[in-house]
Amino acid sequence: MAARHRPTPAHPPVPKGELRDGFKFRSGRLSLDLPATLAGRLQDVPRDLLQEPTDLGRWLVAAGLATQMQEPSAEELTQARELREAIYRLGMARARGESFSARDRAILNRWAAEPPPAPQLGPRGLLWTGAGVRGQLAAVARDAAELLGGPFAERIRNCSQEGCALLFVDTSRSGQRRWCSMAGCGNKAKVAEFRRRQRADTR
Repeated sequence: MAARHRPTPAHPPVPKGELRDGFKFRSGRLSLDLPATLAGRLQDVPRDLLQEPTDLGRWLVAAGLATQMQEPSAEELTQARELREAIYRLGMARARGESFSARDRAILNRWAAEPPPAPQLGPRGLLWTGAGVRGQLAAVARDAAELLGGPFAERIRNCSQEGCALLFVDTSRSGQRRWCSMAGCGNKAKVAEFRRRQRADTR
């Protein structure tokens, strides 16, 4: 008997999980996931995961803003990096209880004013269509503006793990979450504490 043909879905499912195509999605908000594309931020030589325009295209797919790879321009890559750093500085300011930089607010607000993609209900959930790369970056900026100026702004945290600079939204009931990821930095911290106690017990 011939194998029954299974039709290919019209759109691929939106990627899930904390690690997608080499990018970290641990913050709980789309806008704070963009700054995570600069890896090792606290190191002497950070590693930019958005090296080439195609990297930005991959991130937009991994973030669920695009259903297929696009070809961002070199200018759009530069603009995405500028938006990324503005969001990071604004997020850090909020986490520290400091005032926002006027320049960073201007960058964010300029992007948030761009026409965003349209939300559509696809066969597997939410999809975003239209507006291209600029519109997808506008969606990131709008999420950042709503987060930084909304009720969850006071829940923006900087990961407590040594060497980690990721920002995240603390949605825990206690409001005492310390790490960007329990499976990542949280687990590392617990392992380090366990080893510290073992060394102390053997003295």
